[in-house]
Amino acid sequence: MIVPRRHRSMFDDFMSDPFDSFFGSLPQPQATPNLMRTDIKEDENGYEIVIDLPGFDKENVTAELKEGILKVSAKTTAQTEENSGTYLRRERFTGQCSRQFYVGEDIEEADIKAKFDNGTLQIAVPKKAEQPKLEEPRTIAIEG
Repeated sequence: MIVPRRHRSMFDDFMSDPFDSFFGSLPQPQATPNLMRTDIKEDENGYEIVIDLPGFDKENVTAELKEGILKVSAKTTAQTEENSGTYLRRERFTGQCSRQFYVGEDIEEADIKAKFDNGTLQIAVPKKAEQPKLEEPRTIAIEG
């Protein structure tokens, strides 16, 4: 028995497996590769971390520092709508995601500045000035 091919919609993903349409199955949801895209820039004063978080609200974005690791988390939930239509495809991310960055154990929460604007999180992490090592006195054994 031959299974008829389902009609392709303009919302179909043309990069999906060609056998999806042959067997009449829908493509499986995949992780969004563009989630939390991050740029890190260094200058003489510190580091600037810029994270793209489109579709996230500031209230649902957190940054915490623990043992030298800066963890940025964001979550979003599905919007409930009152229309009676059926989705043919849903590609908007719902759920939680996070990234971690080692910033050094000598950095404190008060040192880090963060700003969320228009779906972009900007974090400034200063460089700590390296403390000069105090040279320990060396004793010379005196024979006699």
